[in-house]
Amino acid sequence: MPEFEWWRYATGALCAFMVGIAKTGVPGLSILTVPVMVLTVGDARLSAGWMLPILCTADLFAVYYWRHHPAAGKLLSLAPWVLLGMIGGALTLSLPEAYLRPIVGLIILIMLCLYLWRRRHAGEAPAAHPLPYGVAAGFSTTVANAAGPVMSLYLLSKRLPKEEFVATGAWFFFFINLLKLPIYVWQGLISKQSLSFGAMMVPAVIAGALTGRWVIQHIPPKVFEATIIVLTAVSTVLLFLR
Repeated sequence: MPEFEWWRYATGALCAFMVGIAKTGVPGLSILTVPVMVLTVGDARLSAGWMLPILCTADLFAVYYWRHHPAAGKLLSLAPWVLLGMIGGALTLSLPEAYLRPIVGLIILIMLCLYLWRRRHAGEAPAAHPLPYGVAAGFSTTVANAAGPVMSLYLLSKRLPKEEFVATGAWFFFFINLLKLPIYVWQGLISKQSLSFGAMMVPAVIAGALTGRWVIQHIPPKVFEATIIVLTAVSTVLLFLR
């Protein structure tokens, strides 16, 4: 069992709770856990490996709850580009964290600007192509567990109902996070400590997943979209501020 001060367990539980909510109700919320997890672990690079078991646990609840709603076609078109982005992320994962997070923040900022431009020119803009979104999501998730905003912007551009939106994102990250496990093991980011810490966070993940189910049933579609956009903007700022 990891030997941490009590407040580190508390912040870790907060991260796990927010991840649970994000997986079943408010996609994009988990990005706010990135800086909090860095504070919890005390090492920006290792925090990605400590977060991954928590994310995988939440993925299991999300895919079970949303097993009937995913838009599989949206995932198939993204798949080759996501894998390309993951390869790029794996090759650059050894770079100092000071370089990686601003790069991810810049990617998300560009995607957000592109989405807002497309939304403003809905009748003129061409359809969103999966290539830039897929590469950006694959790279961001590999180097910083930060693909949530990119994926959210892509699915928003597809104008999916909120249930289908959450379900498609849940299945996407279920497979992506499983693919990241060998990469993180190769980079030495997964350890007995990180796995035992993740196991301790399971109750918080469950509480968050149940809360997310309630939220998605009661949030209006327009509020849902606005929430995703705001959380994406906030996450960009947090990544630049580290």
